[in-house]
Amino acid sequence: MDRTAKHQRNKRMDDTRNRTVATQTRGMLQLMRPRQWVKNGFVLAPLVFSGLFLDAQSIGNALLAMVLFCVASSATYIVNDLKDIEADRRHPKKSRSRPLASGAVSVPVALAGLVVLYAILIVGWFHMPQVVIVILGYLLMNLAYTFVLKHQPVLDIFTIAIGFVLRVYAGAMALTMPVSGWMFITTLCLALYLAAVKRRQELVSSGSDGRKVLERYSVSLVDRYAEMSATGALVFYSMFVMEARPELVLTVPLVLFGLFRYWYVVEKLDGGESPTDVLLSDWQLLLTVLLWVLACAWAIVSTMA
Repeated sequence: MDRTAKHQRNKRMDDTRNRTVATQTRGMLQLMRPRQWVKNGFVLAPLVFSGLFLDAQSIGNALLAMVLFCVASSATYIVNDLKDIEADRRHPKKSRSRPLASGAVSVPVALAGLVVLYAILIVGWFHMPQVVIVILGYLLMNLAYTFVLKHQPVLDIFTIAIGFVLRVYAGAMALTMPVSGWMFITTLCLALYLAAVKRRQELVSSGSDGRKVLERYSVSLVDRYAEMSATGALVFYSMFVMEARPELVLTVPLVLFGLFRYWYVVEKLDGGESPTDVLLSDWQLLLTVLLWVLACAWAIVSTMA
């Protein structure tokens, strides 16, 4: 009888241990926020516009740079959640959705995962040092954002936007090629638009409770920021196309529709707090992005033929 009871007790302990490992693994994956890796598609922009997307080595280099940026962005999310763990535990939504705040992932496991991610970047240094230098700048900027800049109005929006510019720059470094100034300023304006819309929706959905910096904003102010940035993105993209890539003129209406559609989703469908979720959930936006990529590829290949 004692032997049977001991066996059952050991079995329960093993089951509990297995459930704990499974929970920690799922939570760690959630902590890394793989859905947000969509943003790192900006790393591939130089590959598309350079016309090197038919070269196997260039494709491999660009994809590796994107993977390294995915690792870096996941590391920044972990650092941010570690820093905000106490505030997240007091938040009505984040206390359940954030793995650290909810207890799905323990702090030691999160720290171990962070070490692994940094180790991957160190290995990446030996393969793509120029790309990793850009990523190092991204990591340092996000450390400043996590501890200081996210509490500073306007600077917080620009910090988010510069992160997208660094993604494009990393993609260029992977191909060892210069990037047009038009591409940089267009990317900056588009990212400022997305960041301003994100702040707008945070204000609309939770007021100033979600972030302390939201106390310094108003919906009308970030609306103006978004409108200015969207206009800049469209104008600079059109100028870039006219000057450097006239064969891409047919993609301008796609960009215009994408901006209109995104704003519609924000205003009428209550999206925009997470640009990634908006893109992945709205089939018209997904189709627009796909058509834009295909149109760019077709136009560039046609000029090379």
